[in-house]
Amino acid sequence: MSKATQRVKPSPASTAGTARQSGGTGTQSLPPEIRPGQSIELLKALHILTVDGRMNQDSRRKLKQVYHLTQFIEPLIAHTVAERGRVNLVDHGAGKSYLGFILHDLVLKSLPQPHHMYGIETRAALVESSRALAARSGFSDLSFLNLSVAEAVSAPDLDVPIDIVTALHACDTATDDAISFALAKKAKFIVLVPCCQAEVAAFLRNDRDEARSKATVAELWRHPIQAREFGAQITNVLRGLRLEAAGYQVTVTELVGWEHSMKNELIIAQFKNRPRAAAQARLDAVLDTFGLDSMRGRFA
Repeated sequence: MSKATQRVKPSPASTAGTARQSGGTGTQSLPPEIRPGQSIELLKALHILTVDGRMNQDSRRKLKQVYHLTQFIEPLIAHTVAERGRVNLVDHGAGKSYLGFILHDLVLKSLPQPHHMYGIETRAALVESSRALAARSGFSDLSFLNLSVAEAVSAPDLDVPIDIVTALHACDTATDDAISFALAKKAKFIVLVPCCQAEVAAFLRNDRDEARSKATVAELWRHPIQAREFGAQITNVLRGLRLEAAGYQVTVTELVGWEHSMKNELIIAQFKNRPRAAAQARLDAVLDTFGLDSMRGRFA
């Protein structure tokens, strides 16, 4: 990824300071984590801030993660706008849409070019609450769709060029579904923070035939906690190889410090139309080594 499109170490200074309350005439003393220019009323509507402007530890962790992810996405937006004059983003597993609203408030709404962000979520109640907040806030360039990822691929509302696909803490196979969507839409950038990856770990624990034939390797996941952690690690390795095999350049780093989240691996992919055969061969070798052949379709 070029210097113009990658920011590996966000500056602490950019997340400090006193924010100005939206629509107000003065400043309000607020938690120092809040970025300058951030709408305080929006943070209250998202329940990140209480009505009196306070923030608990859980909200502080959430905000820190969203701010850091925003700082990684911001240069990708700038690159896309410079290249084609607009940007369309899709956020999978949007949940309460913290990322969508904050990214819009800090970055998207100031763009002179046309842009749109779509939040995809399977829980209808969360979609409706996000739609209501977008309407109250006057954010007409935010849309929220009650769809599965599989449905999103062919949804008429998403029959537009998709530039950036994100998934923040999309649980288990939802991250893989987001990758499938991004590949189907030929997205330029993919930004993922995987979460709660159980599929490979469950397979390692339950399928003992391959483990018996490779007893030494199987020691890596003999205990349940080791199976969970090792399974998550292998899952992310396979995801990176899948993206490389599709022609993407992949960067893997941490999102925030481990004290803020144990689900902290950040995967950023940029389509470069790179050679694919070697990455596909490495992906196949990993599947073969760990007896995951029956899961080949998941990472094809």
